[in-house]
Amino acid sequence: MGLISNGTTLLDAGALDSGVATGAMTLLSTSTASSSANLTFASGINSTYKEYVFKFIDIHPQTNGKHFQVNFRDGSSAYDATKTTTMFYAYHDESGGTPDLAFVGSDVVAQSTDAARINTGQGSDNDESCVGTLHLYDPSSTTFVKHFQSNIAYTDSSGTPNAINVFVSGYCNVTAAIDGVQFSFNSGNIDSGTIKMYGIK
Repeated sequence: MGLISNGTTLLDAGALDSGVATGAMTLLSTSTASSSANLTFASGINSTYKEYVFKFIDIHPQTNGKHFQVNFRDGSSAYDATKTTTMFYAYHDESGGTPDLAFVGSDVVAQSTDAARINTGQGSDNDESCVGTLHLYDPSSTTFVKHFQSNIAYTDSSGTPNAINVFVSGYCNVTAAIDGVQFSFNSGNIDSGTIKMYGIK
């Protein structure tokens, strides 16, 4: 028996109709750091996909206590799209004490062309890295602002590692299409790590 919605067959005898969007992630690009100033995705961001997902895998900073950050290109050669963000984190240390859940006002931007921080004070010990995702929605729209969200887990730079989970959301306050995304630390290189870019239709 088929599954029909509003006169359209969606599922018949266990087979999904070819016209139904599956939401599957398609790997578009992989960039790996080796003492790199930044990891940049300068192509492949277009109207083909309504959502782009960036996966951060073991991003390790060259310098202790630096902030992982993102910026966006809106049609020019510069990564300087105007942005506003908000950030909060959940925090817990190895001793089991001092848990915290807080807004991080010092690390947000308001109508700024500067890079937007997506974590705070990351540790650079040999066994420390950050992992997570950033979602960019409908970057090719020329009608709406471009929303993005990130969720990153890492250990901080205090010397006694603490588990931190940082949530950032914001928007590029432009109606021009976003066609490039760049990741970096606010100082020092990305010592190692991989970022994968996926498209979702």
